[in-house]
Amino acid sequence: MKLLDIVGRLSDFDEDDTIYVWKPWTVDSDAKVATEPEEGLVPAKAAKAGLTYFIEIFIAIEFTEAWVASQKETPSLSAICQRLIEYATYDA
Repeated sequence: MKLLDIVGRLSDFDEDDTIYVWKPWTVDSDAKVATEPEEGLVPAKAAKAGLTYFIEIFIAIEFTEAWVASQKETPSLSAICQRLIEYATYDA
């Protein structure tokens, strides 16, 4: 699954889960949603696939909803995903 696909379906996932993504983070990066282990590490399957921690689902939902609401026009899914990448990289 690509990060863009996950961002387009954020509300379909459990808010307690986390997004893991292949670096460098782009809209087309391979990604996976999984439950973060209690010890806070990357889940074994995600780590084996070379994925790294990206952001929790609940934070991604809160951030993207607030950002979209602040825009004069509804941004494209690609723009939403790119802005989430910037947030996860520099602000989260």
